[in-house]
Amino acid sequence: MYRRSAAAAVLLAAALTLTACSSDGGGKADAADAKPKPPAASSVTDPADASATPAAPDAKPTGPVLPDAKITPKTGSFKPNEKQYLSGRVPEKTDPAAVLQTGQESCQRVERTAKHDKDAATGAVVAGEIPGAKDAITYLCPEQKPILDAASKGFGDGTRQSPAAGTYRALTQNTTCTWEAKGKDGAVLASGPETAPKAGDKITANIPPGTAQFTSTGCYAWIPA
Repeated sequence: MYRRSAAAAVLLAAALTLTACSSDGGGKADAADAKPKPPAASSVTDPADASATPAAPDAKPTGPVLPDAKITPKTGSFKPNEKQYLSGRVPEKTDPAAVLQTGQESCQRVERTAKHDKDAATGAVVAGEIPGAKDAITYLCPEQKPILDAASKGFGDGTRQSPAAGTYRALTQNTTCTWEAKGKDGAVLASGPETAPKAGDKITANIPPGTAQFTSTGCYAWIPA
């Protein structure tokens, strides 16, 4: 009886040893499987991605568009001002309501920005950061015409040929903003700022008559002062 019990114990110990070895190997495999996998590619565009699509300029489609008679929503009807906005703007095989929504979103961006900072809203329109802002404001949110009127007299950062003479104000408080006005012969007529601006200072540029080229860097956008 004792011998049988001892033999049974030996067999049980051997079985447990084999099970432990088997479990150890499987545990390693399970641990490997449990390692976090690389995340799936995000659908959000990385701001640093050079392939990101820039904001669309204020322009109508160049391809075939729906005739005005066929610009109708799936339900309900468009208002007269909405029809004016959509005229010549809806590509073939495109839902007019989707095109209208784009214009409405542009209006919302102008409105939200202007509510907090009118200069920022004007600068965004000048810089072309709000797609289709000109027509969107004209037809869909005419209450924002003052922003559009101010933007129409301005120009963006960079190089502008033959600007109108006068005093302009940069729509930024960036202290690295610099500018230079040159004549037809390439001679520098004026440059600035004359003194290093401090945070919160308004930056202005005096463009003299006869300026053939005005170049600015870090100034975002300009409007008449």
